[in-house]
Amino acid sequence: MHWQGLSRLYSALLLLALAACSAPVIEQPDGTERLTRAILALDPSVDPGEAARAADLSYAHARHLSIAYEITDPPLVHNTKVNMGLKPRGLCWHWAEDMETRLVAANFRTLDIHRAIANADNPFRIDHSTALISARGQPMNRGIVLDPWRNGGRLFWSTVEDDHRYDWQPQQKVLADKYPLTPITD
Repeated sequence: MHWQGLSRLYSALLLLALAACSAPVIEQPDGTERLTRAILALDPSVDPGEAARAADLSYAHARHLSIAYEITDPPLVHNTKVNMGLKPRGLCWHWAEDMETRLVAANFRTLDIHRAIANADNPFRIDHSTALISARGQPMNRGIVLDPWRNGGRLFWSTVEDDHRYDWQPQQKVLADKYPLTPITD
């Protein structure tokens, strides 16, 4: 057996071992009312209708993406399946990109949508991406993390300040630090 076949065999065995140790995905009760209140608490300028619509969209789109990405396993197992070509999408940056795109399309007047990355400078942890929501004009660190990847398709949300699992940085800053522009010389 050549290296590529052996590598796939080991990946499949690791995937099966991880799946055997994992809990099944459990549906999350609808938390839109709590998320609506948290979005409203970001700033007095937040429109109550927009807060409710943002919360509804966040939960609904996370559910939609969970079905579209064919989520049946915990995140790291699903990541392995995506990387092996067995599942279409579902890496954290897919969730972040698709959540951001849907929320931006809502054209909120009193809310801003951000992208963030954690662990980019930590060689011992994998980068993690997410979408965030804040009051219009407020920095992302005063917003709310919207992370459906973390719980295998069930929307996790928390204020950035209270999310002690990750040190979120603005996506643009992380990418600029990681991939600085090199001047072109003749």
